[in-house]
Amino acid sequence: MERRLVLAREAKLASLLPDAGGRLEASGVLAGGGRCYVIFDNAPDIARIPATLAPADGPDLIRQPRGRRDGFEDIAHDPATGRFYVLVEARARGQGFMAEVQEYDERLGYLGRAWLQFPLDSLNKGLEGLTCARRHGRPFLLGLCEGNRCRDGAEGRRPGGGRVQVFERGRRHWDRVATIRLPATLPLRGLQQPGRGRRPPGRALAGLRGAVGRPGPSFQLGGGRPGRRVVVPSRPGGPDGVLQRRGGVVAVARHRGGGIRQG
Repeated sequence: MERRLVLAREAKLASLLPDAGGRLEASGVLAGGGRCYVIFDNAPDIARIPATLAPADGPDLIRQPRGRRDGFEDIAHDPATGRFYVLVEARARGQGFMAEVQEYDERLGYLGRAWLQFPLDSLNKGLEGLTCARRHGRPFLLGLCEGNRCRDGAEGRRPGGGRVQVFERGRRHWDRVATIRLPATLPLRGLQQPGRGRRPPGRALAGLRGAVGRPGPSFQLGGGRPGRRVVVPSRPGGPDGVLQRRGGVVAVARHRGGGIRQG
């Protein structure tokens, strides 16, 4: 089943955050409590934007003097604890590469960072999407691989191998405990959250938050409810982060042009 979104409202981040200082490259968005939380590829700060997208409603930028300084791709939230998780696509570790998450309290105060224990091929083909889910009272992080079969190069561009890696908190880092295989019928050369690069905007998305299906208790798509494809209204550059909110409202963060949209 396919559903087309209609643009409801849009605002440029520069108009909402006039004191940000410098160009911000939006890369992920999260909605909750009447706000949209936006993170940036080129800065560690986290924007807190009212869902109305109105400057008069008090948007602000939470400065983050600690932790990594760039490379952020998505943001997730655990409503049970109030904690936020910000994804770092990939970092060098030993002889290879791994993604990281930075953890924040309910007030967006920095708590620390931990590795997502899954080997990656390169810095440029890491984890691009992140969401938090609970099973049996325990939090899990779900990371969407950018390349098909979580690979770089030609293998990563070959369609039909979408993967979501599932992580559970270990003693020091997040251990991989399962892999969700996205349907092989998805004709995507890459699986960014939801996508940028050469693929045209306005295409059907394969995001983490319900676009292709909802994982069952075993984190396999076959055990959950069927999903649907969501087509986002076209804009130059395409969306960089997409999430679905209650009531069917979708928030989109745009890397190019620095905007946030709702539809």
